[in-house]
Amino acid sequence: MELTATKQQNIGKIGSIQYLPVNLFAAVMGISGFSSSWRLSHELFHTSAVLADLTAAIAIIVFILLSIGFLVKGIRYPQKVAAEFTHPIVGNFFGTIPIAILLLSSILNPYQKVLSEFVWIIGMILALALSYIIISRLLKGKLDPSHAVPAWLIPCVGVLDIAVTGGTMPFAWAHEVNLMSLAIGGFAALLFLPLIINRLIHHEALGIGLMPSMIILIAPFEVGFLGYSNFMQRIDNFAAVLFYFGLFLFIVLAFKVFKKSVTFGASWWAVSFPMAALSNAALKYAIHVNTWPLKVIAALILLILTIVIIVLLIRTLINLFNGKLLQG
Repeated sequence: MELTATKQQNIGKIGSIQYLPVNLFAAVMGISGFSSSWRLSHELFHTSAVLADLTAAIAIIVFILLSIGFLVKGIRYPQKVAAEFTHPIVGNFFGTIPIAILLLSSILNPYQKVLSEFVWIIGMILALALSYIIISRLLKGKLDPSHAVPAWLIPCVGVLDIAVTGGTMPFAWAHEVNLMSLAIGGFAALLFLPLIINRLIHHEALGIGLMPSMIILIAPFEVGFLGYSNFMQRIDNFAAVLFYFGLFLFIVLAFKVFKKSVTFGASWWAVSFPMAALSNAALKYAIHVNTWPLKVIAALILLILTIVIIVLLIRTLINLFNGKLLQG
């Protein structure tokens, strides 16, 4: 009875840092991508650049706060972080950290190029290292087929983001690193996608907590579009094919993910970056093609992304202050 009373008294408290989920770094990814979308919107629709600047600042602040929180968690509860990192599903979400760093380098570029380049190098090294660790772990064998979830794609997407954010890097070696990232991320995605689709078709459905992560399935196509077009410095038919299939897949998955039955949690941030990548790709493609149907599609996707980001921010803050976010 006393334990129950104590637990009830703690409902209004923030909670414990040991329960800080690593997948919250997806919030930095989503908000950074959101900022980039509004910067492209400024170019296509001549909207104000203020929102791009504001959301860039929010992404940086969120990253700093999460980094401090996760550092404290690592110092105070190292065994918990180690257990999460080695977990066959949760471990993949550590890929959100280097992706967040790479995307921050992109939004920093208009303001401070030297800092942007330094941040990109850090993100690039971490993305390549983590992809090696995660893919090596998967190839050990004897994995449970139920562990083949969309989160497997996060390390692949992380490598692709090197090319997405590194297209303007001035280093002599950046061209080869970007080419290598497209090779690793692209072919890794090609290998893992059939395994994930096979699991989704032939095995039991994903748990409620993992349902939002299904939107990650569009990421290799839309991030691939952005990385390929940035590297090639043009948009061709191959890039268009990547964009259109990712758009089709999003429409299919959206009706499965965005349901009232899928309760809100930190895992919902998994939808933000793939949607932001789709928005960036749609805006960039609309600028290239310059036809009104594609402009309408780009505007509609940006509107949906804006609503999703606002709702996710509000719901996350509510869960933080009522103690649900950092609760075991």
